[in-house]
Amino acid sequence: MRLPILLLFTTLCSYLPSDQTTIHTPQKPPLIDEDRFPTPADNIQRLFYLQRLPNSNTLIYELNAPNGHLNEDEPVHPYWLRYAEKGQREELSYIQRKFAYGVVSKKLPNNQYDVRFVSYKKFPMLLMKANDGKYHIFATIAQKQMMVNRIFVKIEGGSFWVPNIVYVEFKGTDPNTGREIAERFKP
Repeated sequence: MRLPILLLFTTLCSYLPSDQTTIHTPQKPPLIDEDRFPTPADNIQRLFYLQRLPNSNTLIYELNAPNGHLNEDEPVHPYWLRYAEKGQREELSYIQRKFAYGVVSKKLPNNQYDVRFVSYKKFPMLLMKANDGKYHIFATIAQKQMMVNRIFVKIEGGSFWVPNIVYVEFKGTDPNTGREIAERFKP
């Protein structure tokens, strides 16, 4: 999966010698535990959220249903929660929407929608109502279907437009048992 990272402003490795007379070997950056990232507050419209290195800014993907009526042309609305700044909500820029974090959708029969990231269109997700009567995003990973709650993308280096993605982890709920499940894969 090649998710272009448009805000890759910080480097993942830094070499900061503390003494000019001593030879220092480069230090690896500390490992970042994705479970220490902030968890967005519950929102009845939220379908899932996406977090990734290099910072804690979080993408929220919510149901686009103003006044309770689903927007059939754009059923999913992504936006930022800028935790690395002041925690403010911010819309995606044009480039982010069209080349990185935006989604495209196609209406299917039975009020279902094929939803895909603009940056990785070969991975289908399905927006549909679950047994609770609410819309959820479903994905099939490793032959397991889940209602997606969270996606984490671990990035180590690469370039501005083509980051080196180490893995992508999906966390969600098994729609049959209600049990929480997680699947990780290398794109």
